[in-house]
Amino acid sequence: MIEEISLLDTFEAERPRLRALAYRMLGSAAEAEDAVQDAWLRVDRADLSDVENLPAWLTTVVSRICLNLLRSRRARREDPLESLTTDWLGAADENRIPAEEAELADSVGLAMLVVLDRLSPAERIAFVLHDLFDVAFGDIAQMMERTPPAVRQLASRARAKVRGSEDPAPDPTRRRDAVDAYLAATRTGDFEALLTLLDPQVELRADPTVTGAHRPLTLEGALAVARSALSAGPRARFTTLALVDGQPGLVMAPLGQLCLVMQFAFSESAITAIDVTADPARLATLDIGVV
Repeated sequence: MIEEISLLDTFEAERPRLRALAYRMLGSAAEAEDAVQDAWLRVDRADLSDVENLPAWLTTVVSRICLNLLRSRRARREDPLESLTTDWLGAADENRIPAEEAELADSVGLAMLVVLDRLSPAERIAFVLHDLFDVAFGDIAQMMERTPPAVRQLASRARAKVRGSEDPAPDPTRRRDAVDAYLAATRTGDFEALLTLLDPQVELRADPTVTGAHRPLTLEGALAVARSALSAGPRARFTTLALVDGQPGLVMAPLGQLCLVMQFAFSESAITAIDVTADPARLATLDIGVV
């Protein structure tokens, strides 16, 4: 039970830790300060009668705020470079405090900030919380609404990137076996096998011809992609393993007429992306060979 009288004192005692946490996630002193202040506003409005560990609860709140900011930042980066004017770029840093920013950057290390910026939002949160702040995977999983094994894999992948030793791409035989296993699991409706083959953050992209809509379809996450694969089970009997531009992939060709191609990207241990193409003009540019 948290006594209301001590709430502000407790928060202020936690502020330096929360700010350090947010800075490592966001790489900006101004954004870190905003995230912590946002957390205080939420604390001030929240019913904390059931909160037994306020520091842990605050860590969760700040982490979720930072994750949302990172996702928003990533979306903004999709804007074309030409849309960024000099005035806009200057305004982006308008509220920063240079001395404070430099002090924080020095404490973390500019090289570390550059490397952290290469991570996906989910990887960055998992790595910072576990490796830098020693938060248990189970607790991070609750914050991120993921399973502990998925969070563990995110942290492992981030750790490899930070160390400059990302997992090498699997050899051609392993790629072929993974694609073959994906096709077999789709044909038999083996949902668990599909989840084993797919990276938790796998992304499937299908062109408008596949969906019959006017825009591409994107699915994110192993559950969504596995469910999509099962829904395509009846078509899998017209699908076979092939070489697509020299890499193992799947082609669907009822009556010998090519109508769809699936191309795969891999990490060392799982399928990380699937591109599904049915546009005839695009299919004509692909080099299809026998495995």
